[in-house]
Amino acid sequence: MFTQATFDFLQDLRDHNDKSWFDANKARYETVAKGPLSDFVRAMGPAIRSISGHYLADDRSAFRIHRDTRFSKDKSPYKTHLAAQFRHEAVRGPLSETVHAPGFYCHISPEGLGEMDGCFGGFGTWRPEGPALAAIRARIVSHPDDWAAARDTVSLGGESLKRVPAGFDAEHRFADDLRRKDYIGSITFEPAEVMGASFVDRFADACRKAAPLNRFLCNAVGLPW
Repeated sequence: MFTQATFDFLQDLRDHNDKSWFDANKARYETVAKGPLSDFVRAMGPAIRSISGHYLADDRSAFRIHRDTRFSKDKSPYKTHLAAQFRHEAVRGPLSETVHAPGFYCHISPEGLGEMDGCFGGFGTWRPEGPALAAIRARIVSHPDDWAAARDTVSLGGESLKRVPAGFDAEHRFADDLRRKDYIGSITFEPAEVMGASFVDRFADACRKAAPLNRFLCNAVGLPW
């Protein structure tokens, strides 16, 4: 699905991130970027459904290449990566408004293009809103052994508070996790893996490995697993 031509296009897009260049290379984009991403989403469908019947792999799973520049100092019109998010069926609305729910995320980019470069799978929930964040922290306290099993499936990242929030024990076994503002984990891939014939299987295996994290988070915020 993804080939060296995919990575070459994204690199060239970084070097020529403007509408005139993109319009002149739109057929190339459709062939080596958008098409392979759509094929990947479709191929992941059976695997996602086997992990949880409540998760979707459909036309809404792929992120658009266009950036939302309304509130950004960077007015570059296009993203220099490809991405897909397999989200929970209970979550409605545009993909850009639903990334905060527990999900399975795929990110494909050449190295050296910016803060979120490289290829990786992202799992969990990014910047959940206040009630969801409080529910996750409460479940960590009430189900510490379940959290211990879930958190060790992937490498956790994201931002954290300086102190444990009010109402939680600063000496808790998982005090560092109670300080988190994001409950996200990641698994990285080499470009050669992404371009390999078995990438769908590799990414599906990563999703299965990370499933306990998403299951814990779904249980915390009241979504069926």
